[in-house]
Amino acid sequence: MEPPTSSRLNSRKRRKDGSGPNGATELDGIPPKMSRRSLGLREPAPFSDEVEIDYSKPYIRVTYEEAMRGTPLDRPVRVYADGIFDLFHSGHARALMQAKNLFPNTYLIVGVCSDELTHNFKGFTVMNENERYDAVQHCRYVDEVVRNAPWTLTPEFLAEHRIDFVAHDDIPYSSAGSDDVYKHIKEAGMFAPTQRTEGISTSDIITRIVRDYDVYARRNLQRGYTAKELNVSFINEKKYHLQERVDKVKKRVKDVEEKSKEFVQKVEEKSIDLIQKWEEKSREFIGNFLEMFGPEGALKHMLKEGKGRMLQAISPKQSPSSSPTHERSPSPSFRWPFSTKTPPSSPANRSRNESAVTYDISEDEED
Repeated sequence: MEPPTSSRLNSRKRRKDGSGPNGATELDGIPPKMSRRSLGLREPAPFSDEVEIDYSKPYIRVTYEEAMRGTPLDRPVRVYADGIFDLFHSGHARALMQAKNLFPNTYLIVGVCSDELTHNFKGFTVMNENERYDAVQHCRYVDEVVRNAPWTLTPEFLAEHRIDFVAHDDIPYSSAGSDDVYKHIKEAGMFAPTQRTEGISTSDIITRIVRDYDVYARRNLQRGYTAKELNVSFINEKKYHLQERVDKVKKRVKDVEEKSKEFVQKVEEKSIDLIQKWEEKSREFIGNFLEMFGPEGALKHMLKEGKGRMLQAISPKQSPSSSPTHERSPSPSFRWPFSTKTPPSSPANRSRNESAVTYDISEDEED
C-alpha cells in the first residue's frame, strides 16, 4: 500500500514543479502558452461592395444546432453585427470578439451606420462615418464591413448578405418608434446574444471629456491649438493661460519643497552621525582625562612617587637605635693667622668660645 502512495506524492510534486504562473497547471484549465507568431491579419477587412458573392448557389440558412456542430470550411456561419462604433473602444472590440466566437466556423460581417442615420435617430457623433468605418476595418475579428448599414434590418438586406445570425447584446434597443429594433430577428430565431462590457461605453468617454473639459482645453492650447479651433472664448483663453502659469508656479514651489525636504533630511542624517561621533569622542576624552587626572589617576600616583623620592633625597635614613653611639671629638678651633686672639663670637656662643680659647692657650703654652 505504501508504494502507490509515494508514487502519487511524487507525481504531485512533479506536477507542482512544472506548474505555470501562480502555481497553476494544465489540469486547472489554463491553456498552454502559444508560440510567438502574428495572430492578426496583415490587412484591414474589406468592404462588402468589394467582395464578390457567388449568387449561383442557393442561400439556405443553417440552424443553430448545425452552426454549433460546425460547418464545412467553404460554408462558414455568416454572423452580422451592427452599430455606430463612435470612439471605437475595448467594449466594441469585445462585443465583436464574442460574435466571432459564437460558432466554430464563423464569418463576421459588421455593419456601420452612416452619419445621416445616426444623427437622425441617435445624435451627433464625435467621429465621422469614414473614421468609424476605418476603425472597424482594423479590428482583428472583422471579416467584412458594410458601409451605410440600415437602422432596421429587413429580410431583403439579410438575404442580400446571406446572413445566418444577428449578434447583439440582449438588452432591448428602443429606437425609431419601436421598443426593440431586433424584435423580429428574435422571433425568427436568428438572434445570437452577446454580453456588454461594463464600465466603458462611448457615452462614458464623452462624459469624461465634458467633465474634464477645462483640462483638455488647456492641454490643447498648450500644444498649439487656437481658441477658435477649440471654440473657446477670449476670456476663457486668458483664464486658461493664467491657470497654466499658476500651475507651473505651483509645480516649481512643490519641486523646491521636495528638494528642501530632501536637503533637510540629508542634513539631519549627517548631523545625527556627527553627534554620535562627537559623543563617542567626548566619552573617550573624558575617560582619558579621568584616567590621568582623576582621584585614582596616573598623575596622582606619579606625584606620590615623586614626593617619596624627594623626601628620601632630602632626609637620609637614620641609623637604627640599637647601634652604638660614637662621641664626636671636638674639632680643633681655627686660629687667625699671625694672631693669638680668637675671632669675635656672638653673645650666644661666648661661653663656648671661652672654653675654646682656654683650650687654645694651653696648647700654645705647651708649644
